[in-house]
Amino acid sequence: MSKDVVSVATLVGSTLMLRLTMRPALEQASLFMRYCITLAKDRTIIPVPKEMMVQGMLLFARCAGPLLAMTIFLTVVATMAQTRMLVSFELIKPKFSKLNPISGFKNLFSLKSVVETLKNLLKISILFYIVYTSLREIIMVSERYLHADIYSSCAHVLDSIFKMLLKVILGFTVLAAADFLYQLWDFERQMKMTKQEVKEEYKQTEGDPQIKSRIKQKQREMAQQRMMQNVPGADVVVRNPTHVAVALRYHPGEDAAPIVLAKGLDYLALRIVKVAEEHNIVTVENKPLARALYAQAELERMIPPELYEAVAEVMVYLYKMDRIQAPADMAEELRNT
Repeated sequence: MSKDVVSVATLVGSTLMLRLTMRPALEQASLFMRYCITLAKDRTIIPVPKEMMVQGMLLFARCAGPLLAMTIFLTVVATMAQTRMLVSFELIKPKFSKLNPISGFKNLFSLKSVVETLKNLLKISILFYIVYTSLREIIMVSERYLHADIYSSCAHVLDSIFKMLLKVILGFTVLAAADFLYQLWDFERQMKMTKQEVKEEYKQTEGDPQIKSRIKQKQREMAQQRMMQNVPGADVVVRNPTHVAVALRYHPGEDAAPIVLAKGLDYLALRIVKVAEEHNIVTVENKPLARALYAQAELERMIPPELYEAVAEVMVYLYKMDRIQAPADMAEELRNT
């Protein structure tokens, strides 16, 4: 919210209302002065009569009332128009932090303080220039007032004053428009989140990345542990000496095709091989097949059809070693599958 917009709005409204109500106000003031003179004629000692006080208050209400009402109305309208009818009582709440001299000292050298100082200096300069030039014009023609009646002289002075006010309004309107754009830019800048705030918001909405990473790591460990528990049930481990290992199971009566029980790379591959050796499970070294199984086959799923023939040869080899019980035509069965 720009305070200059409010100031210009009230200045425009007050000037317009003053222009409209000046003549009736002068007439009311003239009538009141005649009323007071009449009282002075009738009494030698004049106490402050009650009726004079009442008439004076009524005169003030008639003359200044419209001007004050217009000023209050435009102040509210200009403020509500900028805040979009938002009413907040935060600013009037007492805050002891505002009494902190350190914070106040920091505010003296803030960007907002510098801008406000420059803006006030500019307003004073504009006001001084307009008042100076207007008064100079009045003074230059003031000698003509000697040859004119009071009414004409006062009318000319008032007209010159209104022209001066119009110049002030014009200058302050340009300044208020610039201040409004600056306040809008400054508000959007302050509303932007810092990198730390973005991180905190991400933590609140998506969860802490470290915690999520830890959870995923724990899930991987549990999956690996469960996978290692399946290795003893395998019939064969196809390996690429130290980098890749895949444990397979094939029960002709239960499985339509060999199933991948475990697979891993590097350290995990060595663990699979070690567990297989501990449980006397045959390991077959076949680099292309081991890599293809690791890349294409899914854990606890049947192997892809394109690998049936290669795996069938391994199963036949195990059958010949009498390490698995399977029909002699298992290779042909897998090919047909």
